Amino acid sequence: MSQPKITVEQFYVDNASALGLRLLAGADGLKRAIKEPTVNRPGLALAGFTKYFAINRLQVMGSAEVTYLKSLTPEMRAERYAEICSHRIPCIVYSRNLKPDAALLKIAEKEGIPIFRCPLITMKFINRATIALEDLFAPRGQEQGSMVDILGVGVIIKGDSGIGKSECVLALIERGYSLVADDVTKLKLLDGREVIGTSASITRNHMEVRGIGIIDVGMMFGVKSIRHEKQLDLVVSLQDWDEVEEIDRLGMEEKTTEVLGVRIPHITIPVRPGRDIARLVEVAAFQGKLKSTGYNAADELNKRLIAQMNSDQPE
Repeated sequence: MSQPKITVEQFYVDNASALGLRLLAGADGLKRAIKEPTVNRPGLALAGFTKYFAINRLQVMGSAEVTYLKSLTPEMRAERYAEICSHRIPCIVYSRNLKPDAALLKIAEKEGIPIFRCPLITMKFINRATIALEDLFAPRGQEQGSMVDILGVGVIIKGDSGIGKSECVLALIERGYSLVADDVTKLKLLDGREVIGTSASITRNHMEVRGIGIIDVGMMFGVKSIRHEKQLDLVVSLQDWDEVEEIDRLGMEEKTTEVLGVRIPHITIPVRPGRDIARLVEVAAFQGKLKSTGYNAADELNKRLIAQMNSDQPE
């Protein structure tokens, strides 16, 4: 699991269109790091109180800050600008298409602090920017395996080379399910509890099928056969029948595996000629969906057997 280092440039490139950001000054500072995934309004700092100034966050200027600054003399405004720019802040964004003072633009250019302008009202910008930052800051990793969305259940299918992963995934796609990633699944952790899987952008929508080569799943099976990302709900490991030490025949014990620090349900399916692996993976996904609603078929049968045995005992 890796914690990405986020720069102002990355935030700008990824969100310029969605947030309507326009760079006005300080292009030399685009490599500055944003160290916290949230936004700060520097009202207190502009008023002269900088003891608890959140310098690691993206700074946003709204109507309240601009109106307050207009109440100051030009000399005092220049002092306050110089004070906040003396700290290692990542950048400043003016919401509502408010126009920054020429004095601030001059200082920002000198200090290498990017200044942006945005048409959104302040609270909308803060909400959207916070969501974007949380996504950028999400811990990341990857799993060696293909990911499929089976009726809303995100399943990673793992196994040794040649075990039949591609054939299994292809059969699932033919049944109407959606491919998320082939061979390697990129993962990110949201809110410390949701693991989201996707594919590398360069290989998205493509699969390698041994003996055939690379196929474009979207072009071949239609747009419904591909999905950009999906929450991970189940990990299925395909293993040769003779290598499985113990086969769970009842499913009473729910095994899990750790992915980015989150425990994910995990099952092992023994593979041998003649078994319809795609159908078994499909059933495993359905079973996982039922268990998430609180129903466990093995547990239900066990309760019936116990009840039957109790009723058969002599009084």
